[in-house]
Amino acid sequence: MAYTMVQTPRGTKDFLPRDAQRKRWVEDVLQELFLQWGYQEIITPTMEFYDTVGAGDVTGLAQNLYRFFEREGDLLALRPDMTTPVARVVATRLRDQPKPLRFCYRANVFRYAEPQAGRRREFYQAGVELIGTNSYQADAEVVALTVEALQAVGLKDFRVDIGQVDYYDGILQHPALSSEERRSMRLALLKKDYVSLEQLVANCSLPGPERELLRQLPELRGGREVLQEAMAKATSPISIKAIENLSAIYEILEEFDLAKWVRVDLGMIKDIEYYTGMVLEAYTADMGFTIGTGGRYDNLISQFGYQCPATGFALGIERIMIALTRQKGWPPLGKQRILCIALADEPKLSWQVARKLREYGYIVELDVWPSPDQTRDYALNAGFTWIVRPLNQGTIQVLPPGGDWREMELADFVEALRDEEADVNG
Repeated sequence: MAYTMVQTPRGTKDFLPRDAQRKRWVEDVLQELFLQWGYQEIITPTMEFYDTVGAGDVTGLAQNLYRFFEREGDLLALRPDMTTPVARVVATRLRDQPKPLRFCYRANVFRYAEPQAGRRREFYQAGVELIGTNSYQADAEVVALTVEALQAVGLKDFRVDIGQVDYYDGILQHPALSSEERRSMRLALLKKDYVSLEQLVANCSLPGPERELLRQLPELRGGREVLQEAMAKATSPISIKAIENLSAIYEILEEFDLAKWVRVDLGMIKDIEYYTGMVLEAYTADMGFTIGTGGRYDNLISQFGYQCPATGFALGIERIMIALTRQKGWPPLGKQRILCIALADEPKLSWQVARKLREYGYIVELDVWPSPDQTRDYALNAGFTWIVRPLNQGTIQVLPPGGDWREMELADFVEALRDEEADVNG
C-alpha cells in the first residue's frame, strides 16, 4: 500500500494541542480517582516477550499482536492490553506481597485490527486491577469504581452492563453438546448472530429447557427482576452459582446507590477469553461501541506459574473523549493565557513578571516578535486573553486583544483574573 513520509501508520493518530490537553485531563481525573480508592500506579514496558503477552493464547489476542524480532533474535510483541503485563509482574515479583493488591495504570496498547470509528491500532486505556481475592465484594468494587470513573469525567448518559460467564457456560457444558457445538454457539452469541444461534440450537441434542434458555439469553437484560428470572430458569448448578454471585454483587451496588447506572445482561459474551466470572461493559448513548470493559480473570496469572484470582476493568480514553464531545461535556480547561512583552532594555523585569504570574498558575508566554503590530496580531490569532507590559515588579500595563492599554498593580490584575474565573465556574 502506498504511503508518504508525512502520513501516520494506519490506526494511529496525532493528538494536536487541544486534544492532547483533553486527553491528559481525562487521564488525570481518572488517575486521581483511582489513587483515592487505594490503587497504586504501575508502569510496565511497551514491549514484552511474545510468550508473555501471548500467554498460551489464553487471552485470545495472539492473532492481533504486533510482533517483531530484536537483534538478539528474541521474538517480542507490543502489549495488546495491560492486564497480562500486570499478571506477569504479580507472578514474578509480588507473590509474597500482602493481598489484595490494587494497581492502576494509564497506557497505550496495540492491536492489529481493521481501524474504524472508536477503534485504532494504537489506543489508550486507563484502568485498575484488584488482585488476590475471589470475593464478590471485589467484583462489586470494580463495578462501582467503573461507575464513579465515568461520573468523574463528566459523562451523563451512560450505563454499565454486568454479566456472568458461568451462566451460559453452565448450559454449554452440558454433555449433549460437542466441543465444536460449544465453540459455534459461543461465537454466535459473541457476534450477536441470533439467526445462526437459532439454527445451532435447533439442530443440537440439548434437552428442551436448555434449548429454550439459550434462545432467551440475549433477552435476559434488565435489573433485579432479570436475576430472579434467570435463577428460576437455571438448569445447572454452575448457572445457579453464577446467579447467586451476580445477585450478591448487585445487592452491594444497590447499597452503594449505584444500581441505577447498572444493567444485568446475561447474554454478554466477551471477545477476550480469560474471563472466569463477573464481566462488565460500559456504554454511553449514541455510540455503537463500548467505552469500558472488564471482569474477573482467576486463571490468567496462573499462566505465569502462580495461581492467584483477580478482577479489574479498563476504560478507553479516546472513546471517553468522543463521548464527551458528543455530549458537549468538556469543562473549561486550563488557566487564562497571557502574553508578556519582553522589554528590550530590561529583559529581566519581563522575566520576573512572567515568573510571578506562572506562580499564580497562569499560562504565560514571553513575546518574541520584533514589532508591536506583530505582537498584537499574534495575540489575537493565538487566543491570548491578555497582553502584559511590565512597568516595574509591582505595576504592569494590560491589554485585552482588541481593547485599550490600562495600568494596574500586578496584585490587582491577579485578583481580577481570579474573580473572573470564579464567575465562569459559578
